[in-house]
Amino acid sequence: MDEQQFKRLKTVSAKSFNDQKALIKKVLAGRDMPCPQCGTMIRVVLPEDKKATGLYCAQGCTNIALDFVL
Repeated sequence: MDEQQFKRLKTVSAKSFNDQKALIKKVLAGRDMPCPQCGTMIRVVLPEDKKATGLYCAQGCTNIALDFVL
């Protein structure tokens, strides 16, 4: 991997991280957000649900696992 490819990977990774962080903030703030890929609504699974916690869409293309500290 040359230097240009590494810089491009770094830029793409940073954008992806920031996009996910913004999506998490919006959903946890109570906004209804559609999945960027399929358009179905993203739902939050909380620790009370006794399932893997995180943000998920119905199709499974958005799958962001979250750790909650109670």
